[in-house]
Amino acid sequence: MTTPGPGEVPRTARQADAVARAVAVLDRLRSPGGCPWYAVQTHASLLPYAVEEAHELVEAVEAGDRAGLREELGDVLLQVLVHARVAEEHEDDPFDVADVAEALVAKLVRRNPHVFAADGDGGIDVAAVLERWDRLKRAEKPTRTSALDGVPATIGALARAQKLVARADQAGLLAAAPPPTRPVGDAADVEALGDALLGLVAAAHRAGVDAEAALRLATATWEAAARRAEG
Repeated sequence: MTTPGPGEVPRTARQADAVARAVAVLDRLRSPGGCPWYAVQTHASLLPYAVEEAHELVEAVEAGDRAGLREELGDVLLQVLVHARVAEEHEDDPFDVADVAEALVAKLVRRNPHVFAADGDGGIDVAAVLERWDRLKRAEKPTRTSALDGVPATIGALARAQKLVARADQAGLLAAAPPPTRPVGDAADVEALGDALLGLVAAAHRAGVDAEAALRLATATWEAAARRAEG
């Protein structure tokens, strides 16, 4: 971390001030006399925007668009701030953005003892960090009895398959329950096609390839060719 020069505002102070101003703007938009659109939003009504902004963030990263990345990160931050502002108004269980941030800090510190504990093992490698993170997470969530619990059912089928295969591999389950490998004989055979797709996800995992990103790249390449043919 660099030391601020004469007249420079410390980095953390600048960040805190900027976030505080964003919270204040959101509060103004949501409060009486503010924006009627923000006034009527609920957690449920905001969900499509959260999903959309996350996808636009991915798009900016994959395109190497630095200006777009900064903008999309702001849009993702907006989703956090507006949900936290709506949560303040809950009659029985209100919380605000400070509660959200404090819970996040506590979780990061708790799950990274190699960094924050007095006797932290700073030489730990990435694999050990991930194993410990999962172990601590399971201890925090005793209702989850399977290594496959906690993967949202609402994410895309390919992304969910990829996440489940990775979880199963980490838990040593792939040998006992290997993903299917049968080829597709008839494209109309839905079960066979599904098995083939799942087998491709497993093959991508074994090769260290992000199946979701690979499919996006292939689709983009094909889309460009189709657009050229269209013209």
